Amino acid sequence: MAEPIAGYWQNYIDGQFVDGSAGRLVVDDPATGGALAEQALADAGDVDRAVAAARRCHLSGSLSSLRPVERGRMVQAMGDYLLAHIDEIAPVLTLESGKPLWESRIEIEGAARYFEYYGHQAETVEGRSIPLGDGYFDFTVHEPYGVSAQIIPWNYPLEMTARSLSAALATGNACVVKTPELDPLSSSYIARAAEAAGLPKGALNIICGHGHEAGAALSSHPGVDQIVFTGSVATGTAIARAAAGNVVPCILELGGKSGAIVHADADIEDLVSNVRWGIFFNAGQVCSAMSRLIVHESIHDEVVDAVSAMAKSLSVGPGIERPAFGANMGAMVSARQRDRAASMCAEAQRSGARAVTGGHAMNRPGWFLEPTIFDRVTPDTEIAREEIFGPVLSVLSFKRDDEAIAIANGTDYGLVGGVFTRDLDRATRVARRMRAGQIFVNEWYAGGVETPFGGYGKSGYGREKGREALWNYVQTKNIAIRLGA
Repeated sequence: MAEPIAGYWQNYIDGQFVDGSAGRLVVDDPATGGALAEQALADAGDVDRAVAAARRCHLSGSLSSLRPVERGRMVQAMGDYLLAHIDEIAPVLTLESGKPLWESRIEIEGAARYFEYYGHQAETVEGRSIPLGDGYFDFTVHEPYGVSAQIIPWNYPLEMTARSLSAALATGNACVVKTPELDPLSSSYIARAAEAAGLPKGALNIICGHGHEAGAALSSHPGVDQIVFTGSVATGTAIARAAAGNVVPCILELGGKSGAIVHADADIEDLVSNVRWGIFFNAGQVCSAMSRLIVHESIHDEVVDAVSAMAKSLSVGPGIERPAFGANMGAMVSARQRDRAASMCAEAQRSGARAVTGGHAMNRPGWFLEPTIFDRVTPDTEIAREEIFGPVLSVLSFKRDDEAIAIANGTDYGLVGGVFTRDLDRATRVARRMRAGQIFVNEWYAGGVETPFGGYGKSGYGREKGREALWNYVQTKNIAIRLGA
């Protein structure tokens, strides 16, 4: 069992850990349903103070005027801190989020990797000279926006914070991070990492507040110059409207309903392993989860049998009791999320889909849902079109490639997609026709920090990860000089 964690956690504003003006928020343990700890709760006034601190930092030049390599070393050092304290951080993340302990360690390692990657990228953001003929010297420079507001989702609270924060800091922006209310505790270690790395005061501010108060205040704040949000379409739309009022650019990553097309020549054993990662990692609470399996009719029954056997074999229970990498799954993050997923499963069965395995909340304390496989799913049903954000896989079948592509593209989303086949020509043709920002061929989640990530359609706009992400955090200035005779 893990050691008891601190009973109260504070916000971080202008280089100090502080209380919240809205009192305290109770954070629950998803594995038991009981109270875990209290978190300082920010209101609109705290948002004002955090934005003001970031603005002072930006205007002082204490971060933006540094030589890029110096900023980069600080960013890298933040990742080093997380790795050095992984044994302390992982149990906190597991207890507040419900994920297995080994998954928490993977998340922390992923967060550290973002700081490493963008720390190295800091000194690669370069302008260019533009030839205008004799008598002129024209060139471009890239400057930080100033204050970057970042509203973080609950499914990967550390890794998603690191994803946007590392790129923003590396390019010289001062940041205000609003943590998720469901699992805000581990974000405190990001603040400690910033202090250990020597980040200037005000360069990073971390607050926890309700979305309708602190989140709304931050997204509409006139002192914010750029906004990053990952979450639901409805909230993302509201944030975009608020940002538009101040003519502020956004990066929006709004989830998906991603489909994997499985052709008749696919390696089924390998596919089963990919399904394990694609839909049951983090209890399916992943925006790019493999939530739809679109299988050629000739191997449909074999695939359903194989993935169902895998799902039935998963050990499900408290994440803190699952320290070792393996075929196991933890709780969903909240009763609300679990009950919503269970309700969608019930509706799927009423619509004619067959629950091959799972489909119900588990009869035990905490917020657990059975690993679930649905067969006989048609493209027009809710379960095939709407994001469940839980450990629920829908299996659909197809006869022709055109039909498979139409099913894959037949939702409002377009975050990721996949193709499983031994025929590289076919894989390339299909990948080009799939309407999504990232396509995986024969490995779900192929790629890494280096590869750009973002959506089409209602999955949002802008790109995270890779060098593409850097351009979200800078403005291009052109300087044209007329030279003397």
